Amino acid sequence: MRRTKVVLEDYEIPKQWYNIQADLPKPMLPPLHPGTGMPVGPEDLAPIFPMNLIEQEVSTERWIDIPEPVLEKLLLWRPSPLYRAHNFEKLLDAPVKIYFKNEGVSPPGSHKPNTAVPQAYYNKIFGTKRISTETGAGQWGSALSMACKMFDLECRVFMVKVSYQQKPYRRLMMNTWGAQCFASPTDLTESGRAVLAEHPDSPGSLGIAISEAVEDALMHENSRYALGSVLNHVMLHQSIIGLEAQKQLEKIGDYPDVVIGCAGGGSNFAGLSFPFVRDAIYGKNVKILATEPALCPTLTRGPFAYDFGDLAKKTPLLPMHTLGHDFVPAPVHAGGLRYHGMAPLVSHLVNLGFIEARAYEQISTFEAGVNWARTEGFIPAPETTHAIAAVVDEAMRAKAEGKEKTILFNWSGHGLVDLAAYDAYLTGKIQDYQFSDADMEKALRAIATHPKAEK
Repeated sequence: MRRTKVVLEDYEIPKQWYNIQADLPKPMLPPLHPGTGMPVGPEDLAPIFPMNLIEQEVSTERWIDIPEPVLEKLLLWRPSPLYRAHNFEKLLDAPVKIYFKNEGVSPPGSHKPNTAVPQAYYNKIFGTKRISTETGAGQWGSALSMACKMFDLECRVFMVKVSYQQKPYRRLMMNTWGAQCFASPTDLTESGRAVLAEHPDSPGSLGIAISEAVEDALMHENSRYALGSVLNHVMLHQSIIGLEAQKQLEKIGDYPDVVIGCAGGGSNFAGLSFPFVRDAIYGKNVKILATEPALCPTLTRGPFAYDFGDLAKKTPLLPMHTLGHDFVPAPVHAGGLRYHGMAPLVSHLVNLGFIEARAYEQISTFEAGVNWARTEGFIPAPETTHAIAAVVDEAMRAKAEGKEKTILFNWSGHGLVDLAAYDAYLTGKIQDYQFSDADMEKALRAIATHPKAEK
């Protein structure tokens, strides 16, 4: 009987997170204070995040222990299975083996609880009573809602308005777990009111929602903000994906030639890829590929610069590939990939040449997702289809070259609450949007220019 999946026992779950900062051949530039232009210190972040997470954010330790209460919660769905996509391989008729790490088995259906659970835990032991956050497609909002309920915390979510309208079941998931969810921009914050005054019909963006969530956290006592992507400690928590995948591939004596993940802010991509990037840093021949929407081409077209993570300029200036903090992407269905910036760690590794980036049009990604569903059965989230489109490209490249290749990608989440997007595709209502030269000129004008911090 052919092997379809590799499953780890509960006791085989990684007991430590991997921090790639320990192995960077060149250190990253630090975040900057927007007022002084100086590197941000822990005290600057303290009003927004609990100090125990700030310590992880700045840590350069290679391995950080996962607390037992966090492991107990993660074991509800972890270790996640590694699948071999035999039927998709047959459809492509290429000399490839395709593996995928199924992160859709978590209760909310995505990779996001991998960091939501530890963030809720660290906030709880710090003394936080209430967490504010934002969400794009709703994956992060639903994951944090669940995690906050696990640790008896209040949760308040600002959801990008176009996704709030497109994905009502994500909002209902948050409500079921006891969280409040609002369509951003709202009239609850100064940031939201400012946007609505200028653009009453704004579809919203992650940059706007972040501004509202940060402002909301700062307005309330014993409240903190939580971010589901971009920051170093989020990448750290997500590393459990790649660490499990390495164990699973080792069990069957295989290793990938190509590692692929979709990238919006960078969390699921980094979670799978960073343990393999470490291998590449030390000489292993492995291709690491990040995929993104062509209409929000942060890595493929965005310059590397210091920029704000939000519209209202409430965050520190981050060194990252960016399309400008006021960029509002077209309302594509891959809401989790509609972010103007990229994780500084991912951006840094792209600049060092360890990660490649590729952009895909919306229609081609849905075509790949439907073909996947009709062969492998699982219906992918619209974000995940961007990774599948790259799998197809890499398989066709292997076929053209006549080379056997092993491809590993991250199944970042299922699409069972995204079926309205598939309905739009199947009925011909989805269209491709272009990121124009005018968009690029506007992005360049918006990017903040500050003196570089000393290395």
